[in-house]
This record gives sequence, C-alpha cells and structure tokens, in this order.
Amino acid sequence: MNRSGETWGPYPLILAGAVVAVATALLADLRWGGFALGGMIMIAAALRFAGYGGALAVRSRKTDVITLGVFGFVLVLTSMLLGNNALKAFIMSLFAR
Repeated sequence: MNRSGETWGPYPLILAGAVVAVATALLADLRWGGFALGGMIMIAAALRFAGYGGALAVRSRKTDVITLGVFGFVLVLTSMLLGNNALKAFIMSLFAR
C-alpha cells in the first residue's frame, strides 16, 4: 500500500547500521557501539537535511535535523568520554570556576 511519492529512501540502511551499532555496544565494546550509533544518527540528520524524509517526515525538517544532530553529537561525545580520563578532565575544566 505504497502511495506515490511516499518512499523510505536510505532509512533502511540507517536502521541496519543502528542495529549493528547496538549489537556492537552489547556484545563487543560499549565505546565503539555508542560511537557508531551516534554516527548513524548524525548521518540520518544529514540525510533529513538533504531532503530525504519519505514516510518518516511527520515533523518539520528543521526540528528533525536539530534533534537528530544534537542527540547524535552527544552520543558520540559521551562514548568518547568513556574510559578517557584525560578528555574527561579537559571537558570538566571547561565548566570549572
């Protein structure tokens, strides 16, 4: 029941990448899995910015891009902080008085 103009575009590939990233986080290494998942979310933000929306376009493009971009960036940053005490100390020093 696919109406004309309603396509999924590249989003099944994003979903497959997200599944692989979660499996990596659960089975191998939490840092690499979180990094990969954040990267996939940021790729989805870039694709949404480029105009791909299809059946997922229920909100405005601006809302989707900002939400996905910020969430992906925070996830990548958080995964980089796991186990990296030097980077963690540097970021904490930015917020210290």
